[in-house]
Amino acid sequence: MSFNKLTPEEERVIVHKGTEAPFSGKYYQNREKGSYLCRRCDAPLFYSNHKFDSGCGWPSFDDAIAGAVKEVPDADGRRTEIVCAKCGAHLGHVFLHEGLTPKNVRHCVNSVSLQFQPEAALQSKTEKAIFAGGCFWGVEYHFGKIKGVLSAKSGYIGGLTDHPTYKEVCSGKTGHAEAVEIEFDPALVSYETLAKLFFEIHDPGQMNRQGPDIGSQYRSAVFYADEEQKRVAEKLIAELKTKGYRVVTSVEKAGTFWEAEGYHQDYYEKNGHQPYCHVYQKRF
Repeated sequence: MSFNKLTPEEERVIVHKGTEAPFSGKYYQNREKGSYLCRRCDAPLFYSNHKFDSGCGWPSFDDAIAGAVKEVPDADGRRTEIVCAKCGAHLGHVFLHEGLTPKNVRHCVNSVSLQFQPEAALQSKTEKAIFAGGCFWGVEYHFGKIKGVLSAKSGYIGGLTDHPTYKEVCSGKTGHAEAVEIEFDPALVSYETLAKLFFEIHDPGQMNRQGPDIGSQYRSAVFYADEEQKRVAEKLIAELKTKGYRVVTSVEKAGTFWEAEGYHQDYYEKNGHQPYCHVYQKRF
C-alpha cells in the first residue's frame, strides 16, 4: 500500500501517535460540507454531517463512515484510540456517554490526521466501476486497498429480478453475478489501472466459477458505465489473449447494482481472514 508523504508534524501525530495542541488545528472550526479523508492514505473517514462543536479544541464527530475507523485500546490503558481501518494511521480517541449529541459518541480527531474534500469537488471528481470475478468478498478486499478508491461495495448485477437476496442469487435462478461497485477518484487512480487489477486478482479463464465457487453467479464480467470503460476492458482482454491467456470475461452494459446485505460488506476486514480464491498474479 502506498502512502502520502507526511510532514514531520504529521508523522509525529499519525505514525508516532502524538497529539496536536488544542484549538490549533485547521479543521477545528471548519463548517464546509464534504468529507474528511485520512491524511496518509486518502481513505474516507467522516462526513461533514457527523461533525459537531464539542468545545474540546479538536475536530469532533459523533459518527464515522461504516468500517472506516477502527477502535483499539490505548497504550495508557485508560482510553480508546481510533485509527484509520485501511492504513492504521493514528487519528485520536473516542469517548462515549458524554451526552453531547443524541448518539453519545465523540470521535476526537487531530486535524493533521485529516484532509478535507469539499462536497462539490468530490461530486465532480468521482467515478464508478463494477467488476464481477467470483465471490465478491475477495474482489472487494483487493480493491479496498488501492489508493484513490473511496469505497468498494459488494452486491449483485446483471440479473432478472429487483432487490435480490443472497439466497436467491446463490440459487442461480436470478441471473445475477456477485460483483463489486467501486467509487474512485480518477485523479488518483485510473479506470484502466483498476481494470488491470481486476484481471490480476481472479482467473478470467474460468467459466462460471472461481476456484471452489461454482455457478453463474461467480462468472467473470466487466459491467461498463460508458463507452470509454468498454473500450478499456476490450483492449485489456485482447492484450491478455495476445499474451496467451484464455479469457472468458464478458463485457456488459451496467444495469442496476443492488447492494448486498450488510454482513457481506468488508467481510474479510471484519473476520480477520485473507481471500481464499483471489490471489494476485501479475499479468500485465
